[in-house]
Amino acid sequence: MIYFKTLILIFLVFSSCSGLQKRPFAKPTKKEIITRSNEYRFELDPPKIQHLETYHWEKSKNEDLSKITKDFFRCKGSFLNPSKYSQNEEIQDCDSKHTLPLFNKKEAIYPVLLDLLNYIQNKTHKKVIITSGHRCPIHNKYVDDSQDNKFSKHMIGAEVDFYVDGFEKRPQEIINLIFSFYRETPGYRGKIDFEQFFRYDDSKKKIATYPWFNKEILITLYGEGEGRNLDNRHSYSYISIQVLYDRQLKKNVVFSQEKAIKGYMRF
Repeated sequence: MIYFKTLILIFLVFSSCSGLQKRPFAKPTKKEIITRSNEYRFELDPPKIQHLETYHWEKSKNEDLSKITKDFFRCKGSFLNPSKYSQNEEIQDCDSKHTLPLFNKKEAIYPVLLDLLNYIQNKTHKKVIITSGHRCPIHNKYVDDSQDNKFSKHMIGAEVDFYVDGFEKRPQEIINLIFSFYRETPGYRGKIDFEQFFRYDDSKKKIATYPWFNKEILITLYGEGEGRNLDNRHSYSYISIQVLYDRQLKKNVVFSQEKAIKGYMRF
């Protein structure tokens, strides 16, 4: 009896398998496009080529000199600097945990400053040494807590102090190169407002040489012993360039507390 049931079970298994093999495969149906009401497609902007930003160690045309980029302008504040006292107030330096000034949510320095310093470096084949680039409000006060310095354009990325290695005793030659930059550079050449410089009697600064200015920049020469602060503790003459006019936006560059305080990001 058990043997008979086993035979029947085996028969049923094989018969079911053979039945599956004889079944025809289902033919694929024709593709149908499904549409919905109020359906629309997103339009994609054409791709744009994004160029990598230049690192500060990238070489310029002079093989032994690094191209000057925005990174050379980073704030020189350090929490390792000792506290100083002014009018019974303790002033501490910043810790440099912040960005450069932000332009359209990106770190930047006014481009003309970079163009001028690289032009000087390429013409002289000597290193441009930036002594003071961007200063956050804390470092700016630590450097110089005088009333006039409260409105320094260093805080908005529109001013730089520097000297050129080998030209410490000949700063006028560097200033002459700045004049040449405006006569030689396309975009400036032939435009009187930029090529022509005037003198400015700034008696407040207590300096021997009157500054020069055109529509875009103000050039101040500080002689030995003049304009000293904690960023410029060296004994050399140095030059300060301040941006007066933004060529891209076509408007004057004016200091404001909002630009100084909110113009950079803290880490």
